[in-house]
Amino acid sequence: MATAPFGVRLLVGAAVIAIEETRKLPQTILMYPMTIVSKAAHVVMRIQQNVAEMVIKGDEALESIFPPKDEQPEWATFDEDVDERPPQLAHDGERLTEGRFALYTNVDPEATTTEPKPSVREANTAQADPPGIVSQLDYEALTLAELRARLQSLRVADLEALLAYEGATKARAPFQTLLANRITRATAK
Repeated sequence: MATAPFGVRLLVGAAVIAIEETRKLPQTILMYPMTIVSKAAHVVMRIQQNVAEMVIKGDEALESIFPPKDEQPEWATFDEDVDERPPQLAHDGERLTEGRFALYTNVDPEATTTEPKPSVREANTAQADPPGIVSQLDYEALTLAELRARLQSLRVADLEALLAYEGATKARAPFQTLLANRITRATAK
């Protein structure tokens, strides 16, 4: 068979490609938005990389002209600068720290170097035996969040014993409020 002239072959090939692309058109149209977004994101990221590269080169040039000072700003503190003493305690063993996160921390007064003066409340508690639920839960070591997590499993009598114990020892308002509210909800059921 003889070969067709070059122009005819070119036209037939273009027609076949046009037919194939027309058949792929529904799928290709669905992919166009994703392709456009992808290419736009690529262009934006490349521009950001170029800008960052220019800033780094500018920083290097400025540092060679004006060397940086090795001063530490007054407001900057680092781990090695921080004093390792425990937080100061009030006379009844509570932290002096204010704020919402102070409620979630637990400080053992015996672990501090400053010995707080025992209050009348603590002296009375030292003579009385704590309820069994206190030792069972290790109540003295619980933070407010840990106590909140365990309240659902306690009976009303245990809650009342914990509230009385808290009132007789540390009398921390958030702990007393939490226990009182749980007692109220449990008795209302």
